[in-house]
Amino acid sequence: MGNKRAIGLIDSGVGGLTVLKEALKQLPNENLIYLGDTARCPYGPRPAEQVIAFTRQMTRFLIQKEIKLLVIACNTATAVALDIIRQEIQIPVVGVILPGTRAAVKATNNYKIGVIGTEGTIKSASYQKALQSKTPNITVHSLACPKFAPLVESNQFSSPVAKKVVAETLLPLQYSGMDTLILGCTHYPLLRPIIQNIVGSNVHLIDSGAETVGEVSVLLDYFAIANSSDNKTPNYEFYTTGSTKMFDEIANEWLNDIFVQSKHVDLEGN
Repeated sequence: MGNKRAIGLIDSGVGGLTVLKEALKQLPNENLIYLGDTARCPYGPRPAEQVIAFTRQMTRFLIQKEIKLLVIACNTATAVALDIIRQEIQIPVVGVILPGTRAAVKATNNYKIGVIGTEGTIKSASYQKALQSKTPNITVHSLACPKFAPLVESNQFSSPVAKKVVAETLLPLQYSGMDTLILGCTHYPLLRPIIQNIVGSNVHLIDSGAETVGEVSVLLDYFAIANSSDNKTPNYEFYTTGSTKMFDEIANEWLNDIFVQSKHVDLEGN
């Protein structure tokens, strides 16, 4: 048996594919529908009202596809829209911030934690609040990295340009003494090798998106909506508001286990 309805994932662009990649691994029987708003990415510099409006449009699109659970696989949208979307729809909604903070608190030994994210996520101080409410003696070093998501969206995440931009951007964290760094944007795991190289191998990197899938797994069991293992050939659908060619190039490079052919969608006309 099982619940054949899909899990929906929304993101400002291709970043949420890092969450989907983890879902393929941890939830191999689940049908997944992914929607990336690549045409309007990045969300980081946008005003909160606009991010909320865009998140609502993406949610509406996936609700029409009769999803059973929604993952807001975007830190900026989680920071400003999660509580609002939770109140507006009838299915469970999971964001990427709390699971990331939990993992960071577990990982740190010296209680010095770095957080990198978009301007919107850092300005909201969501990670800082969540970390300090759990463990008041934690020191949080937050840094906005506005150039990172565009590097990923333009498929330059392993280029020499990316190395230079990441090195320059992360300079302010150089003497922070952090032993743990939260990748507070789902685009950033695509830059992970470069980031790790720059912060050093002794700094523990936390992938908020990957941690989120663990939470999804718990909720599927709690609400008894998990798919059973007889779903041998799960169905994956991909939608983008931008170029399907660019989306598919990045998706197929990143998700080398499955073949991605996305469809274009216009949310404003929806």
